[in-house]
Amino acid sequence: MYELSSPSVSKKQLILEIRGKGKISCDLKRHLSPRTVGTIMRSLPLEGNAHLMGQSILYFETSVDSGIERARSEFKKGDVAFLPSSGSVCFFINDVSSGKTMTPIGKLGDDVDVLKTAKSGDVLCIYEDTA
Repeated sequence: MYELSSPSVSKKQLILEIRGKGKISCDLKRHLSPRTVGTIMRSLPLEGNAHLMGQSILYFETSVDSGIERARSEFKKGDVAFLPSSGSVCFFINDVSSGKTMTPIGKLGDDVDVLKTAKSGDVLCIYEDTA
């Protein structure tokens, strides 16, 4: 189901799991925000309860502490970003022009619509695919 790419220093292939509902491939891209992506990679696996910000952003809070890096406020469906103020990893269900600036950290795989099945309180987990 998941294609394993050759190991790359600039891209790390992970799995985003919505416990009991599905899995999506998730690439963290070091060139987008090297410091933040490095910090997150050293903190894996990460797990937390899902929260929704409107209809467009699914996120979960982590203990990762990293300041803003290469700040952006516009994101496309499937983008992954880090919100430093709460230590949250954010997944974009739709295109968003947000009032909050976030650090871009990666991209989700093809089946982004699985995110729409998540409800507040569901457990989200992001980890390396070791299979």
